[in-house]
Amino acid sequence: MRFEPITIKDIAKALGLSTSTVSRALRGGYEISEETRKTVLEYAEKINYQPNPIALSLKERRSYSIGVIICEIANNFFSQVINGIESIAYDKGYHVIISQSHESYQQEVINVQHLASRSVDGLLITLSAETHDVSYLKELYEKGLPMVFFDRVPQDIQTHKVIADNFQGAFDATEHLIKEGNKNIAHITNAEKLSITTERLNGYKAALEKYHIPYRPELVKYCDHGGMLTDEIEEAIQQLLPLKPDGMFIASDKLTTGCLLALKKVNSRLVKGITVAGFTNSNLVNLFSPSLTSVRQPAFEMGQVATQLLIEMIESKRPVTEFETRVLKTDLILQQTE
Repeated sequence: MRFEPITIKDIAKALGLSTSTVSRALRGGYEISEETRKTVLEYAEKINYQPNPIALSLKERRSYSIGVIICEIANNFFSQVINGIESIAYDKGYHVIISQSHESYQQEVINVQHLASRSVDGLLITLSAETHDVSYLKELYEKGLPMVFFDRVPQDIQTHKVIADNFQGAFDATEHLIKEGNKNIAHITNAEKLSITTERLNGYKAALEKYHIPYRPELVKYCDHGGMLTDEIEEAIQQLLPLKPDGMFIASDKLTTGCLLALKKVNSRLVKGITVAGFTNSNLVNLFSPSLTSVRQPAFEMGQVATQLLIEMIESKRPVTEFETRVLKTDLILQQTE
């Protein structure tokens, strides 16, 4: 059976009024008597009448919806970002439509084009691991679709961006490993082209330089699928172990939990004594023994700030021409020793 929503015509028929009278009463038209307005509003509430969002969007040229493109909802970091997005969007009267790229450029393009065709008022986007070409986003943006990027951001689209202090977070984690007595520190990170990869690699290098430890490219392994492929992570671990690392800095949430699981699988004396630090907002790492020293990103705040900036763009009466990159502070949560 097909669902038939209640319409203004249904209310008009039930109350013996014209549809125009009901419409004016619902939107508070001054030309309607207080008695008629009260009758219409009470009846609308009784039958749980909801305005047709499609009709409203056609009339106001607004859908009051925001599209969100993330890599994976199951990633603890992104689930916290979504909570932040929703906390602002719903309070401002906007619906949130979430799509996952699963680190696929092709899926990202499909999702963005679908949301744009559904007339969302704006987009919040974090780029997939495979995304090298953002020209399709630039084209939509130049046609007037507001966009704000967060976490993984492009360099060649001039709009608001919200990121964590990836350089400092990576520096702090690597410095902690060095202060723990480690000198041969490996680095497992995301796809090479991502902004977070460059920023965190630079933080890692800077910490090594501060303590006069030579940078060794062979100790850096890139995982092009961002930790979504177990085989990719295990291969990186297998390539690193013969180099006898005593410390390991892992650059993202999904990679960190994946690497810890991969290390647990390895039955080798080479794994013993490796101190690990990584970017992660997941509490699951506390189940590992010893627990992990982690860089926590302000994921909830990132979602809130990005959404606030996007809504300001959407609701601005004039074209927005001045943009900012908000850099949010990370926290280093030290490993608990037994």
